[in-house]
Amino acid sequence: MKSISKIAALLSLAGALGTAQAQVQDLPGGPAVRQLNLHAAATRIAVEQSWLHWFMLITCIVIFVLVFSVMFYSIWKHRKSVGHKPANFHESVTVEVIWTIIPFIIVIVMALPATKVLVAAKDTSNADVTIKATGYQWKWGYDYLTGDAQGVSFLSTLDASHREMSNDGGNAAQKPNDYLLKVDNPLVVPVNKKVRIITTANDVIHAWGVPAFGVKQDAIPGFVRDTWFRSEKTGDFYGQCYELCGKEHAYMPIHVKVVSQEEFVAWSGEQKKLMAAKQDDPAKVWQLTDIVARGEKVYAANCAACHQANGKGAGPIKALDASPIVLDADKSKEIAILLNGRAAMPAWRQLSDTDIAAVISYTKNAWTNKTGQVVQPAEVLAQRGK
Repeated sequence: MKSISKIAALLSLAGALGTAQAQVQDLPGGPAVRQLNLHAAATRIAVEQSWLHWFMLITCIVIFVLVFSVMFYSIWKHRKSVGHKPANFHESVTVEVIWTIIPFIIVIVMALPATKVLVAAKDTSNADVTIKATGYQWKWGYDYLTGDAQGVSFLSTLDASHREMSNDGGNAAQKPNDYLLKVDNPLVVPVNKKVRIITTANDVIHAWGVPAFGVKQDAIPGFVRDTWFRSEKTGDFYGQCYELCGKEHAYMPIHVKVVSQEEFVAWSGEQKKLMAAKQDDPAKVWQLTDIVARGEKVYAANCAACHQANGKGAGPIKALDASPIVLDADKSKEIAILLNGRAAMPAWRQLSDTDIAAVISYTKNAWTNKTGQVVQPAEVLAQRGK
């Protein structure tokens, strides 16, 4: 009976896995089900890299087959058991010349197309749009330096619902095709335009890349690197941080939305209006209800993924509900943590003074933390410069 029960359990598990796999579909611009080859190319560089990949692979296989065929033939044909005796010679100029010239020609044939692609991939001159991508633990910050969206900047973070799904164990039956790749603010660029990406980092080494574009560039604190792409297709394209950057490394996706030039211009105008609307006077004195309401939105967008919506934390993430630092009457302690970070908690200097004041005010008055304390933007501004 036990063996029958085990067989039934295995069949049930196999059926469940089969159902889950049937529900998973290819993600256009991202990974595909049972993908073995490179991503479908959206840029000329990616096409060239794909061709180069297969050219090198086939060349190496042909060399392998030829060399080992000759070797195995020689071993078998001239084996001692059929009466062959080893030749006795010291050197052969002909052989020396042949096995020097042939490998040299092979290296040249392989190096020429590889060099062509490498040089093209490094040519970031004459870009139509220049964007700085800054790696943070664990999100990307984008600043448009040139082009129609010049002056636009924002943070791109993993969608909170996907993080909650992961915290719940990532139920396969509920996973969307873009699981752990959906972000709140995708990077938007125009089609058929040369986009230069300048990479750097705020804390540790990250790496920005999108396989469909054929680009991957390290983002190193204190250094500036760059790469470029020109997408020939509109649509959504995905990547991830390609450098092990800490415990949240798996939650740092890259989403690039390629649109027409007209759509890009319209999007740029909307973003500039939103940024102008968000410009706050740091000297403004906020009322408790107003700043807590704003802080709740800031918390949901930036903090809830780790600390959870209920403020209870998870694993090494400390709880904010009933936290001694949050409850402390000395507001500077919590301000210092958000500005400078501590242990697993990254610094959040990229947030405005008002947003930092708002989220601290929210944590001090949410859940069971009914302190009645209000942190004003001026307090954050004063401590930011220390």
